[in-house]
Amino acid sequence: MHAELLTTAEMAEADRLTIASGVKGIALMEAAGRAVADRAAHLIRRRGGTRIEVLCGPGNNGGDGYVAAYALREMGFEAEVRSLGDPRSLKGDAAWAYELWNREASPIDMFDIEQADLVIDALFGAGLARDLDGAARDLVERVNDWRRTRGGCVLAVDVPSGLDGTTGAVRGAAIEADETVTFFRLKPAHLLMPGRVLCGAVACADIGIKADVLREIAPKNFHNSPSLWRPSLPIPRIDAHKYARGHALVVSGGLSSTGAARLAARGALRAGAGLVTLASPSDALIVNAAATTAVMVRRSDGPKGLADILADPRKNAVVLGPGLGIGEATCALVETALAPGEASRAVVLDADALTSFAGAPERLFAAIRAASGPVVLTPHAGEFSRLFGRSDGDKLLRARQAAEISGATVVFKGPDTIVAHPDGRASIAANAPAWLATAGSGDVLAGIIGGLTAQAMPTFEAANAAVWMHGEAANLFGPGLIAEDLPENLPKVWRALTAASAGT
Repeated sequence: MHAELLTTAEMAEADRLTIASGVKGIALMEAAGRAVADRAAHLIRRRGGTRIEVLCGPGNNGGDGYVAAYALREMGFEAEVRSLGDPRSLKGDAAWAYELWNREASPIDMFDIEQADLVIDALFGAGLARDLDGAARDLVERVNDWRRTRGGCVLAVDVPSGLDGTTGAVRGAAIEADETVTFFRLKPAHLLMPGRVLCGAVACADIGIKADVLREIAPKNFHNSPSLWRPSLPIPRIDAHKYARGHALVVSGGLSSTGAARLAARGALRAGAGLVTLASPSDALIVNAAATTAVMVRRSDGPKGLADILADPRKNAVVLGPGLGIGEATCALVETALAPGEASRAVVLDADALTSFAGAPERLFAAIRAASGPVVLTPHAGEFSRLFGRSDGDKLLRARQAAEISGATVVFKGPDTIVAHPDGRASIAANAPAWLATAGSGDVLAGIIGGLTAQAMPTFEAANAAVWMHGEAANLFGPGLIAEDLPENLPKVWRALTAASAGT
């Protein structure tokens, strides 16, 4: 799967640039429609049946539907078209597609869904400009009811109708598809919730748009997959030693809340950091020392204790927040870690390190701007809203704005975790299983980020790799996952990544 994600405006520009290069618009539409037909044929053969109902809207999405219906007839299927609006009013390439169909396109109100074996949704594309209402909304709800109660199968063209292709928001109502066929590159809505669920399985078809157009479009949204960050992945050299692989420091909370920091420390170690030290308050020193083996433990009481440890420039990544406690004491520790100095170290702030600044986010942002090294913030939705205001709405836009405001790389966690960099780049992850929603999993993620940045992996790439590896570790373990299982499954993830890098 390609890494680039295109907004609806960027996809329109890709079409325009391709047509300007000499490719006819009808050639793109024909390729798109035939790609839909091929997928529909596969689906109906797998499920059984022959009757396919194609629902065509008033724009180019409908044009793709007319081509698909024509191609399916050529294949021998019983394809019928139902039109939303008068097809004789279609313009441009869509009008050509209707002429190609050259059969009746009966009105939507004549659609007998109970006779369908497969429904193709070609009503509205990714650029839907308003909420669905009236007959269009009624039709969407009718199709969804048929799918839920009768086990019907729906194939969507580009995106399910009613889904905003850029934001992933539902515009009034949206089709619930089993599969979606899109073209050239995925859009954010294919990965963002709830779009990821509404789209079902997504196939991306090549319709003749050359990758050269991406140079002019310069997209800044990406699908978080190894192709995005693999070249930056820190693979140890044969002559390397542990000191060359960085030294991550994880700051522990008090006696009653040490487990979260140990999870983060284990994550950092499994992420490949050469050394990991747990900075522990005196009252928790024995507990932390007794519960760790490969992770070292050092006494650290308050800002002065942390500053003393950080005086060693070899400690080049710091993770604060897991189990640290909420309040001024934590704020002081964070500001100590962010204090400017000669050494440039990465700082990862999670959990309590974020919530402690809920009443004064600008205080945190000022400290980040003054820091000598890069900073990563890892909020879930609640923590995000405390620092940046509302966490709902356009998640991709909000994450990007948060990175710009704070000056940090922001990992906005969830089933569609977004990594946003202050320079405008952003990614969406889609490999996290439901099993990952368990206590302590975020602590491990913070540690993995710390472990990768300790190895001098660039912050944006490190955060993306950590999010993806975190999800893959959960996928490998599966049902019954608890946070402790995540670090122990990272070696399998590393093995697959390094094998792929070696071409084996």
